[in-house]
Formats: sequence, C-alpha cells, structure tokens
Amino acid sequence: MISDRSGGESKIRLISRRMFIFSAAKAVVVVGILGRLISLQINESKKYKTLSDKNRFREWKFAPPRGVIKDYFGQEIASNRQVYQLHVIPENTENMETLLFRLKTILKLTDSNIALLKRKIKSKKPWDPIIVSDNLTWPEFSRINLFLHELQGVEPIVSVARYYTEQSCSHVIGYVSKVSKRDLKNKEYLKNVNAANIRVGKTGLENRLDFDVIGSPGHKRYEVNAFGKRIKEVSIDAGQSGRNFNLTIDLEVQKLASELLKEKAGSVCVMDIYRGDIITLASSPTFDPNKFVHGINREDWKTLIEHRDKPLVNKCISGLYPPGSTIKTLVSISALENDIVSPKMVQQCKGHIELYGEKFHCWKKKGHGFVDMRDAIKKSCDVYFYEVARKLGVDRLSETAKKFGLGTNVLKGFIEERDGVVPNTTWKKENIGKNWYLGETLHTGIGQGYFLTTPLQLCLMMAQVANGGYEIKPRLILEKDDKIEGLEKFVKDSVLKNELGILENFENKFKFKALFRNQENINFVKDALFGATNEPGGTSYGSRLRKENFIYAGKTGTSQVKRFTELQRELEIKNEDLPYEQRDHALFVAFAPYKNPRYAISVVVEHGGSGSKSAAPIAKKVIQKLIERNSSREARYANGENI
Repeated sequence: MISDRSGGESKIRLISRRMFIFSAAKAVVVVGILGRLISLQINESKKYKTLSDKNRFREWKFAPPRGVIKDYFGQEIASNRQVYQLHVIPENTENMETLLFRLKTILKLTDSNIALLKRKIKSKKPWDPIIVSDNLTWPEFSRINLFLHELQGVEPIVSVARYYTEQSCSHVIGYVSKVSKRDLKNKEYLKNVNAANIRVGKTGLENRLDFDVIGSPGHKRYEVNAFGKRIKEVSIDAGQSGRNFNLTIDLEVQKLASELLKEKAGSVCVMDIYRGDIITLASSPTFDPNKFVHGINREDWKTLIEHRDKPLVNKCISGLYPPGSTIKTLVSISALENDIVSPKMVQQCKGHIELYGEKFHCWKKKGHGFVDMRDAIKKSCDVYFYEVARKLGVDRLSETAKKFGLGTNVLKGFIEERDGVVPNTTWKKENIGKNWYLGETLHTGIGQGYFLTTPLQLCLMMAQVANGGYEIKPRLILEKDDKIEGLEKFVKDSVLKNELGILENFENKFKFKALFRNQENINFVKDALFGATNEPGGTSYGSRLRKENFIYAGKTGTSQVKRFTELQRELEIKNEDLPYEQRDHALFVAFAPYKNPRYAISVVVEHGGSGSKSAAPIAKKVIQKLIERNSSREARYANGENI
C-alpha cells in the first residue's frame, strides 16, 4: 500500500512539473508575441506606415526648367521653351498591344519606335510613366487629345525643354542630352535629381555648370487603389528652377565673328586685357545644339562626326596649332628680358641660313637685307629670329612662354580644353626619349616644330603683353569682384592718360603678378607691333584701321602643316596649289586700341595660308565692332548691371 501511494505521488509530481513547464513555455510565447506586437506598434510603426503609404501612394518626379544663360547684355543664349509630350502609364492600360497599334497609326511611329517602347515597358515598373515622345508637334498633340477617349493609359503633357537661341555660341554653351549610365556614375548629384525626361550637360558650360543649372525636380503624388489604379492627385510640387548665369560674352560680337568665319574652319577669341573677360569665343564650323536635346538622329550624327572640319570640336580651346610667327612677340621679350640681345642687334637676311648642312628658310625668298629687332618684328623676318632663338636657347624661351599662358589650361573646368605643348630639352627627353638638337631650337623660335598652342592661349598671351606685362585670370562667368572694380577705376583715371598705356604702380596697387623684369622691353615690343600693322612694309599693313580711336597693333603668323621640300621651293609651289589638308594655317594676334589698349584678339583660319591674307582681315572687322560697342559695355559695367 505504501508503495502504491508513493508511486502515485511521483506521478502527480511529474504531471505537475510538466504542467508547470508547459505553462511557463506558453507564458514565454505569449509574452514574446505581446512584445513583438508592442514593438510593431510603437517602434516600427513608422516603417510599416511608410510601406503602407508606398502601396497607397505613387510619386512621379519630373524635370524642372534649367537655369537660363545670358550674354553680358542680358540676351538669352540658353533658355527653355514649351514642349508637348506624350506619356503612357502601363498599369492604366488594359491592352498594351492595342494601344501601341493606335499610337503607331496616329503618330506614324516606325517599327523600331514601337520595339523601343516595348523594351522600355519591360524594363520599368507598371506604374512608371513611359515617355512615347518628348517633343510632339502641335498637330500631333492635337490629334492625341482628339482621340484621348480611346487611348487608355495615355497622358498628354505640356512641359519645358532646353532651347538654344544662337548657334554662334554652340561650342561655348555646349548641349544637353539624356542621362546615361556614365553620367550617373560620374555625377553623384544626379542620384538625387534624376527624373523622367531630365537632361544633363554634356559639353561646354552646360557640363561645367550642370550642378547649378539643373535645378531640383518637381513631383506629383497620386493615391491609388488596391489594384494600383490612380484615384486622385494628392499633391504637386513644381520643383525649383536651376540658377541663372550671365556671361562675359558679347553676343553681337560673337555673331559677327561667327559670320566672318562662315565657310571656314577656325576661331576668333577676344579678351579684356585688364579684367580677363572673354568677350568672344567663336569656333567654326558650328552645329545646332537643339538637335541633341531630344536625341540626335543617326544621319545628323554621322554628318557631324564625318565632317572634314570637325564641327563638334571647340577650336578655341581644343584646337592645337603651331603658333607660327605670332610667337616672335615672346621670343623678343624673352631675349630682351634675359639680356641675350639688344634691340639694336642687326642681322642680315639673305632668305635663308645654313646650319650643319641644313637650310633654314625665311618666308621671303630673297630675304629682308639688314634688319634690327623692330624691323624683324614688323616684317616678320625668320632669319633674324633663327639667330635670336639660337642665342636664347629653347629652355629660356619655354619659361617665358609658360609665364604668358602658353601650354596651360586657360579656363580650367572645361573637359574639352587642351594644354598644348611648350617644348624644351626636358620635355623632349621625357616624352620622346631623345636629346634636343640646335636645329629644333631654330624651328621653335619661329613657332614651328613641336610647339602647339590653342587660340585662347594666344589671345591671353597678347592680352598680357598689351596690359604692360601683368598676369590676368580669364573668366567667362560674371561674378562680383571688388579687386577688378578697383582696377577699372584705376584704368580710367590713370592709364588712359598715358599714351603707351603703361600701368604705373600696377603691381603694388592691385597685387597683380608682373611677368616682366624691365617695363621698357614690353613697351618696345608693343611699338614694333604697331609698326607691323600701321607702317608700310608691316605684314598686316593691308588690314589697318585709319580712324584715330580704331588704330590697333598686331602680329601675323603662318604655321606649316607640312614642311616644303627643296624641290617645291624651287618650283615656287604656292600654298593654294597644295591639297586642302596640307595648306598652312593662318594666324593673327592683336590688341586694340593702340594708345589706350583694352582688348586682345586671336584669329586662326585653318589651312587659310598666310595670316595677313586670311586672318588679319577678320580681326580688323571684329576690332572695329569691339571699339564701337566699348562705350555700351563700359556703361553697363559702371552701373553694376552685369552682376
């Protein structure tokens, strides 16, 4: 009996223990569930509310208007215009095949257009808008609206798109196009602003200023039902337009330069010699940037990239040319600054010199006779500068050239800008792996050989010669600068009273870096450039302006594309007799007016022959326009209207 009782008690204890464990486990589960519910209710409510809202609401981003870009006088160069677009929302369409067939008929879409739309639809979410066209004509837009009741899921949209008013500025402004994978990779800010139909700057200022001009996208928010159908529009945000910019460019001068270059390949650059304002940056041939906004077609693209004269290249900052005789300006300054020669040094020119059995020719076959430095600059005597370069050496010439802006980026920040080449002994060793030869120094002394510059670099060179030999920082975008404003007053009060335009105490007063040792050396070269343009025998005498306030000073240049053989010289073959691609480039650099300099200019005409025949006449007309518009420019600046 005792045994049975003890066994029963053991069973009871066992059952009780099991019940306790079960109850405890149940309690733990209940507590866990309650804890999770509390966590979901309190801690993660925001998360799930967000998820619920995402299921309940749809948001569509759209591109804002890009910032407007204007010239110095407020004329629009890059703006925005109204466009008509057609969007399709796949989730709102019952039968996509039927819809595409109707759109093909109404808009006369090609099979390739339809195939592209189908690929877009497959790659997007059902609620994402598909852009059928972002640039409908008014008749097309009207037809869509006429048949809209039959087109389920179709939304005609009135929007804005980039528009370029002036093709003469195409290379300066650049163009916009659709966002690519490369853009998304290289431009972090696009991740936040990317929206349907947004455009991104590809070249020029559109690329450089893209972050500022692109703006902030707007959005429309819709409430949808359980099936994803839109019920109503909840909110709309127009976004924020991009920042507007004013440039230093004068559109009227820019258009004249572009017109003068018509049917030619080349460039015109104009710069304020004190402020560094770039007034003209014209490259030819040009192109229509509007064709890129909505996607350029294959035929137009092929025409552009296969064109002999490369219309997509900004020749002002991307074109590389031997400076030719324009470099004689710096060769003279460098030789004088280094006390290598005297201005009175006389050299006999017989039409050539011989060195180590090689002939080095002057452009004038019979030579210039006995010439000093002023006459050599005026008449552009090659033999004289062979001798100066031989005494100077390429390394000292290279140092001076770099001081005056050659071989470096002028604008900085433009993906298209190239440095060029200012050769010296070290450069050749590092880049070609060979020693420098004396004959190469002679070629460099007349701007040939390895020497390569951009037209804008040549313009900067001449600007810094014209202002008395002081460093300036070129700019395209107008921004307030007290230092420059102070300089302006100094120019008006002091410089204009000085016949030669010498800036007394310039360096100390404005902290501008002097590029010279002896001011008189700069003045001597400027006087020689006056002779080259305004005295009989000067290489640009035929393109002079005789009116007192319009007189300017300049230097012609001819850069060889292919060196003449001795046989060609003996046969007296002319430049125009050669195939186009072998003809010399024509160059001209100048500053104006002579007595009170204010502007520097460089002109390059590809394969144009001599600078005196092709480049100088263009510069003459541009200079006349510049001086005629100078008072308007100064008045605007004085009133602060350009900031």
